[in-house]
Amino acid sequence: MVTPSSNEIFIQGITRDGRAFRPSDWAERLAGVMSSFRPGGAIPGDHLSYSPWCVPTVIGDVKCVVVHKDLRDAHVMAWDFVMNFARDNGLQVAEACRMPDAAPPPAPPRR
Repeated sequence: MVTPSSNEIFIQGITRDGRAFRPSDWAERLAGVMSSFRPGGAIPGDHLSYSPWCVPTVIGDVKCVVVHKDLRDAHVMAWDFVMNFARDNGLQVAEACRMPDAAPPPAPPRR
């Protein structure tokens, strides 16, 4: 489960025995299924974008789905679905929180 200090869990596309999970678009498919579970509830057209609570990403060379703990608070069955997906497929899960992208370095002063 998620500890109080972490905001998100990362479902990694690596199985417990170290193999890459297939199919290669699994993260996009899982996030697509979860697209209607979002703050404020589903509205028409939600299937065209990912929920901010369940986002596919790549970290290093590993496909992941980042699942925010707010999903658990708002839709416990949806949370259970993603957690059971990870468990049933033997995927590695890590508790963490994303760091904001680093700001670009400041431009050198003009002379």
